[in-house]
Parts: sequence; C-alpha cells; structure tokens
Amino acid sequence: MSATTRQTRKKQSGFTLMELLVVLAILGLLASFAVPRVLKYLSGAKTDGANIQINNLSGALDLYRLETGRYPTTAEGLQALIKEPTGARGWNGPYIDKPEGLIDPWGRPYHYRFPSQMGMDVDIYSLGADDAPGGEGENADVNNWSSS
Repeated sequence: MSATTRQTRKKQSGFTLMELLVVLAILGLLASFAVPRVLKYLSGAKTDGANIQINNLSGALDLYRLETGRYPTTAEGLQALIKEPTGARGWNGPYIDKPEGLIDPWGRPYHYRFPSQMGMDVDIYSLGADDAPGGEGENADVNNWSSS
C-alpha cells in the first residue's frame, strides 16, 4: 500500500464533529416527542392497575360478606381480607392471595370505608400519585363509585 492510499483512508474513516452533532440534535428532537407519550402511557397504566385492584377488592369484600354476614368495619379495614378480625363468625379467608393487593400502584394502602358515604356497599379508593383528594391525570383519585 502506498503512502497516499493510507492518507486517503485516514481522511475517510470516522465521522466529523458536525455529523455527530446533527445526529445528536435529531435524537434530541425525537426524544422530546416520545418521552411525554411514554410517560402518559405509564401513568395511565398505574391508574388502570388501581381500577383493576379496586374491582378485585370489591369482589373479595362481597365474598367476605357472604361468609360472615357483614362487611368489615372501617376500623377492621381491608386487613380483614387477610387476617380474621375478632368476632367475624364464618370467616373463611384469606380472601386475597397477597398482602400487596392492599397497596395501590403508588405504594400506599387503599382507603376503605364502611358504611359507604358514596352510595355503594363500601367505599374503596386511592388518592392517586399526589396522595391528595382530586387531581387530574396520574394525580386523579381512583375509586369504586365513579366510572373514571
């Protein structure tokens, strides 16, 4: 190989700084469009998961009521689905497989109320990502009395 051929190859190999900057700019633009959509889907997935868990808890509470003749009191809470409360005749639980089923997708226990204040048999709800009443998106409350 001659010296001029080696010099020509050295000049042609690799990318210029300008080419790399253009590629990085394009990747940055793509990420700026994709990241918000991905985050929206992730937050929606947590809300959907909370809805499913609340429906499962409602079913477990109905089975509890069929076997014991009553729903757990607010003081007994959802723990009554895992551990037999005092005076619960006919308890044949546990009514859910794992204690993690009592935890919402944001890592906090579901709220439970009996008697209901919302016109249901019982109230089961999560306050969403912000752990405060109300909110929108991922911060919205998830419950068993509205069709959100």
